[in-house]
Amino acid sequence: MKFFSILLLIFFVTNGCNTSETNSDISIDQKIGQMLMVGFQGFEVSDTSHVVRDIEEYHTGGVILFDYDVPTGTPDRNIDSHDQVQRLNSQLQSLSDVPLYIAIDQEGGRVARLKTDRDFPRTVSAQYLGEQGVDSTRAYAAEQSELLQNLGFNVNFAPVVDLNTNPENPVIGQLERSYSADPEIVTDHAEIVIEEHQKQNLLPVIKHFPGHGSAWNDSHVGMADVTDTWESIELEPYRLLIEKPLSFGVMTAHVLNENLDPDLPATLSRDIQTGILRDSLQYNGVLFSDDMQMDAIRTFYGLEFAIEKAILAGVDILVFANNSVYQPDIVPDVVNIIKQLIRDGVITEERIDESYQRIMESKEELELI
Repeated sequence: MKFFSILLLIFFVTNGCNTSETNSDISIDQKIGQMLMVGFQGFEVSDTSHVVRDIEEYHTGGVILFDYDVPTGTPDRNIDSHDQVQRLNSQLQSLSDVPLYIAIDQEGGRVARLKTDRDFPRTVSAQYLGEQGVDSTRAYAAEQSELLQNLGFNVNFAPVVDLNTNPENPVIGQLERSYSADPEIVTDHAEIVIEEHQKQNLLPVIKHFPGHGSAWNDSHVGMADVTDTWESIELEPYRLLIEKPLSFGVMTAHVLNENLDPDLPATLSRDIQTGILRDSLQYNGVLFSDDMQMDAIRTFYGLEFAIEKAILAGVDILVFANNSVYQPDIVPDVVNIIKQLIRDGVITEERIDESYQRIMESKEELELI
């Protein structure tokens, strides 16, 4: 199997990403697997861990690491020390025929999975950097991106480009995750962070589209409705960054904005993710969902409905962090749901091909392939 997959990868690189023959040689299971990113418990890869099955049997294309395990309320998750993380990431990559996205949320300040109590360098918040100026941001971003590359990460869910329009926002403003309320300041700092990540062959992922900064609620624990608070200026960092010669991913927001979609939150909305992000702003890169197990999605929508709508909305990678609830069988469950949606004609194979191609082009650009 590994030899056959290596031959396919050689064919892929040799013939380019746009040949229909390439896609036709890859099974639907492999394509669906590339659209999934999963979290797991463990400081090392164990033969009994579901992540081994998820990667080897279900072709899962990405994993995400955390320092704290929310379901058990303990720091026993994935990150203990520099050498341990480096070893874990190497073990994970060895399981996969196609190189994995290995992701982390390393924004800095309150949202940093690499903490000083585990002998990682001290970090500062985006708000602090926004107040200090771009030179400080470049120095910090260079140090952090080099560290991430050395540890074996290739995706960082940062920088945050939400505007600090509501400083009392419990999940953005109060945690100092925004550089500023001024979109030009946010864009200037985000551009530097993206550039420094690119130097290390890392994919930075800007978030949370189309804007989470004005919310009064935390989408981790419920629905965040920004209908009355969101402003179109929150799209400006995305527009400005997309116009630049930069390479980055985008993460969706689990926010409800009835002015943009009267029925569905942004992650599940085709009007927002395709209509605004893809068609209006002309973004052509990889689109990640925010964690599909957060309460804003999990408690309001069934799993099958959420998966269907997210894929139809234009999401390329569905993230199941397994850190709001822990569901060891989430990957096989999701794969079976997607395959049934294809059999029922709800989702087309062409739609799966679109995401698969974006993902593989990104992995090639990162020199993973």
